Amino acid sequence: MTSNDENSCRFSESPLWELQRTYYEEQGIRAWQDGQVPYYITNNPMIASVYAGILFGFLQDRAAQGHLTEPVTVLELGAGSGRLAFHVLHELERLQADAGLPLPRLRYVLSDFAPGSIAFWREHPGLRPWVEAGVLDFALFDAVKDGELLLELSGERIGPGKLVQPLVALANYFFDSIPQELLYIGDGNVYECRVDLQLPESALAESAAEQLLRAEPSYAYDRAPQYEEASYPYAEVIRTYRQELEDSHILFPAAGLACLERLVRLSGEGMVLLTADKGDHRLEPWIFAVPPRIVRHGSFSLTANYHAIRQVYEGRGALCLFPGHHYRNLNVGCILSLPNAAAHIQTRLAYLRSVDRFGPDDYFSLKLGYEERLSLLEMQELLAFWRLGVYDAEWFLRGAGRMKELLPETSDEEQEDLRLGIRRMWEGYYTMHPDEKRKLAALSAGLLFEMGAYMEALGYYLEVLSDEAGTGETGEADPGLLHAAAVCCYETGEEAAALEWARRAAAAGPEHEEAWSLLKLLEADGAG
Repeated sequence: MTSNDENSCRFSESPLWELQRTYYEEQGIRAWQDGQVPYYITNNPMIASVYAGILFGFLQDRAAQGHLTEPVTVLELGAGSGRLAFHVLHELERLQADAGLPLPRLRYVLSDFAPGSIAFWREHPGLRPWVEAGVLDFALFDAVKDGELLLELSGERIGPGKLVQPLVALANYFFDSIPQELLYIGDGNVYECRVDLQLPESALAESAAEQLLRAEPSYAYDRAPQYEEASYPYAEVIRTYRQELEDSHILFPAAGLACLERLVRLSGEGMVLLTADKGDHRLEPWIFAVPPRIVRHGSFSLTANYHAIRQVYEGRGALCLFPGHHYRNLNVGCILSLPNAAAHIQTRLAYLRSVDRFGPDDYFSLKLGYEERLSLLEMQELLAFWRLGVYDAEWFLRGAGRMKELLPETSDEEQEDLRLGIRRMWEGYYTMHPDEKRKLAALSAGLLFEMGAYMEALGYYLEVLSDEAGTGETGEADPGLLHAAAVCCYETGEEAAALEWARRAAAAGPEHEEAWSLLKLLEADGAG
């Protein structure tokens, strides 16, 4: 099994990876705003609350061991939109306030290789409070080559040995999106799978996204005895594969492991890795594995090899926590590569409670099932799942219609809980796109209006109607929204404002009878 294709190259050196970098540089934050790149499963409030709980446990462990004076640095790799950081910091702030415990200070660093991401984070109002408090900083970081961090705001340079506390690295959808080697195991031998990326000549002038969509890889195989040498850094993992696997294709995370090697050197106290991806920590999925399927979604992604990462770090004495059950959509792991990993009791307990017992993967599976049965759910079920998801805005966007259908039959207590949920959702809402925010505000206002909570509803109607928003298909202001704002003002005693909104509603909707009726009533009463 030998390749003679002169156009082929190692999988980790394939043009696929450069196209992916170009894609993110071209698209910037639009890759997430426009829904090209899936991000919900690793950036929702529920997984953020899990991470915040584990981080809180880690801070407790450091405090219990007497390490209170130096900050703990959390580095989020490939942070993209910044949404995960927002939710994590929001939840962690709440935990710290409720507990009132003496804990080491936390410094959170958002990182990415694309300068456009940092520009977006700098301007995002949701992140500003933590920037101003000195909790949040940013860094350009290329996972393939960089070995130090230069913090954008403080100007601090973090090089090898600089950190006194262990580094905490967050890596969601990270290992599946950076270069990997593709190996083939057959008859106890290791082969490198070389790839030839076939692309129509007409596609060369197209965008990176179009090229990724049209590119088709073909594979050839070369014997690779260098992986079998005892001097190879991850020889033990390769030995396991040679002994246990046959006719199997392996995505090997050499670049990911090398990145972790550089990160762990930033602190003399080791590192904690919190990571979530599609990829198993067991050996079985790699048995008779066929060449990998490239999943395209604007960019592309593959499967992460958590088995290799786990074996490498367990061989070095790390404590590797992964679920005891099989994952469906997202595998969440926690690796404590620390001198005294077992002594970090609160960290381990937080993982067991919030991942192994019931975690983000379980939540996502339930969410998919609930969405399919949305029309059958009752208000208590809708509210209960909303609370389980930490008042997730996406669940509300999907479920608000069903909530409105059920409102006439709901109890006062359920309506009170719905109002509470709307408030808490907005407290933890991270704006990705103005259109989504306006839609969320319109749905919130509509439900509150139906419940007679006019003061609260008015605030959201004003959000929708601000900055020339709240327009209909013709581009004119929506008379229904204008009329609702007028009603809210009227019901709360703001008759002058009600008159102004009613006039606008009548002007925008000559056929809107309710708007004209309200306008006549207000004019007859001499409002304003």
